[in-house]
Amino acid sequence: MPAMSEKQRRPEDDGRDFADAAWSVPSYLLSGMLLWGGLGWLLSHWTGVHAFIPIGVVIGVGLACWLVYLKHGR
Repeated sequence: MPAMSEKQRRPEDDGRDFADAAWSVPSYLLSGMLLWGGLGWLLSHWTGVHAFIPIGVVIGVGLACWLVYLKHGR
């Protein structure tokens, strides 16, 4: 489906971009923390070094912020 120009948008579509961003930003942040924190937990469990959990969570939040910037910040 081709992108609509401003003239082609219907009034009922107004605000949909904001609603999409309102759900996608927290979803990216939560999934990044869970995925990378979970990988950090697995590494901590296997190696016995408990520093991997917070490192994984920080990496997950950083990558999620980068994805939010790429999707909504430009």
